[in-house]
Amino acid sequence: MAKIIDWDQYFMGVALLSAYRSKDPSTQVGACIVNPDKRIVGVGYNGTPRGCDDQDFPWTVKVGDYKDVKYAYVVHAELNAILNSTASLKNCKIYVSLFPCNECAKAIIQAGIKEIVYLEDKYHDEDIFVASRHLLDSAGVKYHQMKMVKVNIE
Repeated sequence: MAKIIDWDQYFMGVALLSAYRSKDPSTQVGACIVNPDKRIVGVGYNGTPRGCDDQDFPWTVKVGDYKDVKYAYVVHAELNAILNSTASLKNCKIYVSLFPCNECAKAIIQAGIKEIVYLEDKYHDEDIFVASRHLLDSAGVKYHQMKMVKVNIE
Protein backbone atom coordinates (compact mmCIF):
# COMPACT_ATOMS: atom_id res chain seq x y z
CA MET A 1 0.00 0.00 0.00
CA ALA A 2 1.29 3.44 -0.92
CA LYS A 3 2.42 5.81 1.84
CA ILE A 4 0.71 9.19 1.52
CA ILE A 5 1.79 12.31 3.37
CA ASP A 6 -0.75 15.02 4.12
CA TRP A 7 -0.63 18.53 2.63
CA ASP A 8 0.95 20.08 5.74
CA GLN A 9 3.74 17.50 5.71
CA TYR A 10 4.30 18.05 2.01
CA PHE A 11 4.50 21.84 2.16
CA MET A 12 6.60 21.85 5.32
CA GLY A 13 8.88 19.38 3.55
CA VAL A 14 9.33 21.91 0.74
CA ALA A 15 10.16 24.60 3.32
CA LEU A 16 12.69 22.32 5.02
CA LEU A 17 14.29 21.37 1.71
CA SER A 18 14.57 25.08 0.83
CA ALA A 19 16.37 25.72 4.12
CA TYR A 20 19.27 23.59 2.85
CA ARG A 21 20.09 26.40 0.39
CA SER A 22 20.97 28.74 3.28
CA LYS A 23 24.64 29.40 3.96
CA ASP A 24 23.92 30.24 7.62
CA PRO A 25 25.94 27.74 9.66
CA SER A 26 23.76 28.04 12.78
CA THR A 27 20.17 28.62 11.61
CA GLN A 28 19.02 27.43 8.21
CA VAL A 29 15.41 28.53 7.66
CA GLY A 30 13.09 27.77 4.77
CA ALA A 31 9.62 28.98 3.80
CA CYS A 32 6.93 27.86 1.37
CA ILE A 33 3.84 29.92 0.52
CA VAL A 34 0.72 28.11 -0.67
CA ASN A 35 -2.46 29.58 -2.12
CA PRO A 36 -5.98 28.43 -1.15
CA ASP A 37 -5.90 25.96 -4.09
CA LYS A 38 -2.87 24.22 -2.53
CA ARG A 39 -0.48 25.55 -5.17
CA ILE A 40 3.01 26.72 -4.24
CA VAL A 41 3.34 30.41 -5.10
CA GLY A 42 6.57 31.31 -3.29
CA VAL A 43 9.63 29.64 -1.78
CA GLY A 44 12.56 31.14 0.09
CA TYR A 45 15.40 30.62 2.53
CA ASN A 46 17.52 32.91 4.68
CA GLY A 47 20.39 34.32 2.67
CA THR A 48 22.07 37.41 1.31
CA PRO A 49 20.26 39.54 -1.28
CA ARG A 50 20.43 38.52 -4.93
CA GLY A 51 23.71 39.61 -6.49
CA CYS A 52 25.64 39.64 -3.20
CA ASP A 53 28.41 37.11 -2.77
CA ASP A 54 27.79 35.00 0.33
CA GLN A 55 31.56 34.89 0.93
CA ASP A 56 31.60 38.66 1.55
CA PHE A 57 29.40 38.55 4.66
CA PRO A 58 29.97 37.55 8.31
CA TRP A 59 27.84 34.38 8.59
CA THR A 60 29.39 33.27 11.87
CA VAL A 61 29.35 36.64 13.66
CA LYS A 62 26.31 37.10 15.93
CA VAL A 63 27.44 39.83 18.33
CA GLY A 64 29.28 43.11 17.95
CA ASP A 65 28.69 46.29 15.98
CA TYR A 66 25.57 45.88 13.85
CA LYS A 67 27.50 46.43 10.61
CA ASP A 68 29.79 43.53 11.55
CA VAL A 69 27.16 40.86 12.30
CA LYS A 70 25.17 38.62 9.98
CA TYR A 71 21.79 40.09 10.96
CA ALA A 72 22.51 43.32 9.07
CA TYR A 73 22.78 41.45 5.77
CA VAL A 74 20.49 38.43 5.77
CA VAL A 75 17.10 38.38 4.04
CA HIS A 76 14.88 36.06 6.07
CA ALA A 77 13.21 33.04 4.46
CA GLU A 78 9.70 34.49 4.81
CA LEU A 79 10.60 37.74 3.07
CA ASN A 80 12.48 35.87 0.35
CA ALA A 81 9.42 33.68 -0.26
CA ILE A 82 7.23 36.78 -0.47
CA LEU A 83 9.64 38.53 -2.84
CA ASN A 84 9.96 35.36 -4.94
CA SER A 85 6.19 34.88 -5.20
CA THR A 86 4.62 34.26 -8.58
CA ALA A 87 1.03 35.24 -7.75
CA SER A 88 -1.12 37.18 -5.32
CA LEU A 89 -0.52 36.16 -1.71
CA LYS A 90 -3.99 37.18 -0.53
CA ASN A 91 -5.41 34.50 1.78
CA CYS A 92 -2.33 32.30 1.39
CA LYS A 93 -0.68 30.12 4.01
CA ILE A 94 3.05 30.17 4.75
CA TYR A 95 4.97 27.16 6.03
CA VAL A 96 8.19 28.10 7.79
CA SER A 97 10.72 26.10 9.76
CA LEU A 98 11.13 28.83 12.43
CA PHE A 99 8.50 31.17 13.88
CA PRO A 100 8.71 34.57 12.11
CA CYS A 101 10.33 37.62 13.69
CA ASN A 102 8.52 40.97 13.91
CA GLU A 103 9.94 42.22 10.59
CA CYS A 104 8.75 39.11 8.77
CA ALA A 105 5.38 39.33 10.54
CA LYS A 106 4.92 42.82 9.10
CA ALA A 107 5.72 41.57 5.59
CA ILE A 108 3.40 38.57 6.02
CA ILE A 109 0.56 40.84 7.11
CA GLN A 110 1.16 43.35 4.31
CA ALA A 111 1.25 40.55 1.71
CA GLY A 112 -2.21 39.32 2.77
CA ILE A 113 -1.08 35.94 4.08
CA LYS A 114 -3.67 34.67 6.57
CA GLU A 115 -2.03 31.66 8.22
CA ILE A 116 1.41 30.59 9.42
CA VAL A 117 2.44 26.99 10.06
CA TYR A 118 5.81 26.73 11.78
CA LEU A 119 8.00 23.98 13.22
CA GLU A 120 10.22 25.62 15.83
CA ASP A 121 9.72 28.53 18.21
CA LYS A 122 13.08 28.45 19.95
CA TYR A 123 13.21 32.22 20.43
CA HIS A 124 9.65 32.48 21.80
CA ASP A 125 10.42 34.87 24.68
CA GLU A 126 12.74 37.25 22.82
CA ASP A 127 11.26 40.72 22.29
CA ILE A 128 11.11 40.54 18.49
CA PHE A 129 9.05 37.35 18.66
CA VAL A 130 6.76 38.70 21.36
CA ALA A 131 6.22 41.72 19.09
CA SER A 132 5.62 39.39 16.17
CA ARG A 133 2.81 37.56 17.95
CA HIS A 134 1.29 40.90 18.97
CA LEU A 135 1.30 42.08 15.33
CA LEU A 136 -0.10 38.81 14.01
CA ASP A 137 -2.84 38.68 16.65
CA SER A 138 -3.80 42.28 15.94
CA ALA A 139 -4.04 41.59 12.20
CA GLY A 140 -5.98 38.35 12.66
CA VAL A 141 -3.29 36.14 11.13
CA LYS A 142 -3.62 32.59 12.48
CA TYR A 143 -0.53 30.63 13.43
CA HIS A 144 0.17 27.22 14.87
CA GLN A 145 3.06 24.92 15.48
CA MET A 146 3.25 21.72 13.48
CA LYS A 147 4.61 18.55 14.97
CA MET A 148 6.64 16.72 12.36
CA VAL A 149 6.36 12.99 12.30
CA LYS A 150 8.88 10.81 10.59
CA VAL A 151 7.41 9.28 7.48
CA ASN A 152 8.99 6.06 6.29
CA ILE A 153 8.50 5.87 2.53
CA GLU A 154 9.64 2.53 1.19
